[in-house]
Amino acid sequence: MENKRFTFSKSERLCSSKTIELLFTEGKSFVKYPLRISKLQTANHPSTVQLLISVPKKRFKRANKRNLLKRRIREAYRLNKHELTELISQKEYGLALSFIYLPTEILTFQEIEKGVKKGLAELINQHKTDEETPTTTDSVE
Repeated sequence: MENKRFTFSKSERLCSSKTIELLFTEGKSFVKYPLRISKLQTANHPSTVQLLISVPKKRFKRANKRNLLKRRIREAYRLNKHELTELISQKEYGLALSFIYLPTEILTFQEIEKGVKKGLAELINQHKTDEETPTTTDSVE
């Protein structure tokens, strides 16, 4: 069995305000309950995946509840990110992601992890199909 390290380091956190702004203005997003996932291909950090986790203050006024949810999302991502990071590490571009928590109630870790797994599977499918589709601009009609 391959020895994998389940880590979530500082370099995997999305901190650049320019990249965050581009992610929300030009990125594509989809919903896999309980998360809205936005993605943007980046060239400044090739072959890396960077993640931003957000829990809206509008829905959870107390910081301890927001922090609890962010910890649960972070842990679910940390345990399930390997297939996505391996796929992106073979590409010549990087990936900026944001996970935004949608429900108004606090879900269990298992429910959050299920949504994270669905979202990561969707991202993997999108990037595998990018690989298979030709990038030529010729169209046959």
